[in-house]
This record gives sequence, C-alpha cells and structure tokens, in this order.
Amino acid sequence: MQRRRTGLIAVALAMGMTATLAGCGSSDGSSEVTLKLVAADYGDSSANSSQKYWDKLVKEYEADHPGVKVEVSVYSWTDVDRKVKEMVAAGDAPDMAQIGAYADYAAKGQLYKVDDLLSIPVEANFVPQLTDASQTQYGMPFASSTRLLFYNKTLFSEAGLTPPQSWSQLAADAKVLKAKGVKFPYALPLGPEEAQAETMQWLLSGGGGYTDDVGAYAIDSAENIKTFTWLRDELVGKGLTGPVAPAKLNRADAFEAFARGEVGMLSGHPTLMQMAAKKGVKFGMVPMPGIDGRTKATMGVADWMMAFKKNGHGKQVGDFLDFVYNDKNVLAFSHEYDLLPVTSSASDAMAGDQDDQDLAPFLDELPSAELYPVGKTSWAKISADIKKQIAKAVSPGGSPTGVLGSLQNEGIMADSAG
Repeated sequence: MQRRRTGLIAVALAMGMTATLAGCGSSDGSSEVTLKLVAADYGDSSANSSQKYWDKLVKEYEADHPGVKVEVSVYSWTDVDRKVKEMVAAGDAPDMAQIGAYADYAAKGQLYKVDDLLSIPVEANFVPQLTDASQTQYGMPFASSTRLLFYNKTLFSEAGLTPPQSWSQLAADAKVLKAKGVKFPYALPLGPEEAQAETMQWLLSGGGGYTDDVGAYAIDSAENIKTFTWLRDELVGKGLTGPVAPAKLNRADAFEAFARGEVGMLSGHPTLMQMAAKKGVKFGMVPMPGIDGRTKATMGVADWMMAFKKNGHGKQVGDFLDFVYNDKNVLAFSHEYDLLPVTSSASDAMAGDQDDQDLAPFLDELPSAELYPVGKTSWAKISADIKKQIAKAVSPGGSPTGVLGSLQNEGIMADSAG
C-alpha cells in the first residue's frame, strides 16, 4: 500500500520525543552495551519481514549511539512466545521482548516498570484505550488493531444483498450466498491459530465478553452461552460457515480464502485490506453486527513490549525504547503492516492524513474497543485453552453451556493459583 510520507514525517519531527530517561540506572557501568530484543514477525513473506523494519531502525539508532549495539531476533507468531519463555527459563532472558502477553513475567518480578524506563513525554503519549486495558505498569503497547466485518462487494451485488447490521440479517445474507454457491458464506475461524479473537468478537457482539465489569472472568455468562448457541444453531448447524469445520479453519486460511473471492463475510483486521486488494477483490467494511443491531463494542488487539531486568541494562533500554516510540518509527511500522498506531500523536497524524483514510474506520472503532484481559496472569493459559476447546461449542451436538462452563472453571482456578 503506497502512501505519502512527507506530512507525517514533518509531524513526527515536530513531535520528536528525545527526552532523557526519567527513572532508572544500569548496573552495567560499561560504555559498550549490547541489547538483545526478541520480536514477532508481522510480515507475510521474506520481502516484508519485520526483521527488515528492525534492521533499519537499529542502524539509525546505533549511528547516534556509538556505545550501544542492538541485536534483534525475529520469530513467527507461532514461535515467538515460546522462544521467549524458553530463554527466560534458561536464565538467558533478552533485554526486551515484543510478544503477545507480559503479565506472567511481571507477576514473577522479572520486568522493569514502564515509568522506570520511558521518558515522561513518551509514556504519556500512549493511546489511553490501550494503556487502560493493560491494568499493570509493566507492558507497553507496541501494535494495535480493531475488527470490522469485511464483505465481498461483488458477491453481495450479484446476490442483491446489503451489509448486515444484525445477527438475523447476517444469517439471512449467508443463506442467500450459500444458495448462490459461495464457498464460505461466513468464514468462522475457530481453529488453533487465533480462535480467542473470533470468540471475543462474537461475545462482544452478543453483549458479553471474557470478563465482567470488575475484571473477573465471566466466560459462561448467560449472554455468552446465548451467543454460542446461536452460532451453533443458526450458522454452523445450517451449513453457512463453509466446507471446513470451524475447528479446522485458521484465521490466516480464512483471510486467504477471502482474498481468493471464496468468502462472503468474515471478521477482519486492517491487514486483510492489502491482501484482498492485491488479488483484485472488491470489498466493503462495516461495524460487526450485534444481536439486535450494531454491536456496542468491538474487539481490539494490542501486542506488547516488555523489558527484562536480568541484564541490568535499564538505562540503555529506556533510551532505545524512547526512540522506538517516536512518531516517525511508530508510523513507519503502522504503514508497513496496516496496523494502528499505539501513540496518541501518531494516531492524530494518521487520522489527519488523506493517504491514511483506508484505516480511518479502524481508528474510529478504537475508542469503543475492548482488549483481551492481558493484565491477568492467567490469561495466557486461558487463551490457550480457548484455542483448544471453543470450537467444540459449535460442533454438531456441542454444548455451549458445557464448554464455556469448563473454561470459566479453568479461569477461576488459574486466577486462584496465580
């Protein structure tokens, strides 16, 4: 996706945040320090691997900081969380990790506090919706996105359909698409790759969610059971989700099918825009339908940066992260991977730039977005359990009450153990 950069870079320079570290020193008195960062790969090929983004950023940083070297190792999302866990267990924690969750490391006292690392202007610049969701002082949002309902404009036009605004209309549209021979009227990816995301989007659209108003797990709430009963009976049970069982369909495969023109509707994030456009698929995007109309909340996702205390490089890490989070770099990353900025100033710049209007609908959803309960030390385990179990709730003869009740009990036990 090509975009004009001049205006944004000017904003980035105007907003340049190079204030010195406000809190923390280093136990390493040497002027020569090597920082190690483990990061996730957001690219879909070697051509746009995140390694290229980090290599360019590090080269620029090191040019102005001759006493500091930064080594970045990039791993796929399939491997990166496990890799960091193994490194920490072996006593070889990296200085920084950019992965999906941090609360378990924070609970063990292994991480620096954010305000011991970042300068005050940088720390204060994070999008409030993201930092409010973290509920702790140890994780820094690094990338974010929200979800919209994508629909194939060509298939909808040929079928005489309009984008759905409620569950009943979504099911009616899917029924017509099936009759027209569309392979996946609604793609429901509840496979092990990212089932927790599809699940959360549907729970929110049904008026529920993973937690209640005070942050306790509410996985088996009446609203959530009603949602998965509807999915089982009205979509999956009526053959409106395609030839691949939801338990076997991963998000990446669903996206690829949409880009091939085989999907009528699915919940998607900004990356899908580029994938579909490259294949010439004409698509539209609307807020995810709710049970009786537009859903009150959409799902937001944030990935996290954290810094480990093991090597005692807090001062150097803080200075490097101040650089990582300047607007120029935040916007460069967001543009490269069609993600939303995690800082307020970069978000304002994107919202005001005509070349970024394709991302405007996702930005508009961010203020009402709800994120995973990443501040809970149990979330990593419960998320893994959801990936393994949730599809059973919509399988033939499946029991939403039983599956959601089992997950709820696991959540309670995990919280008690933590």
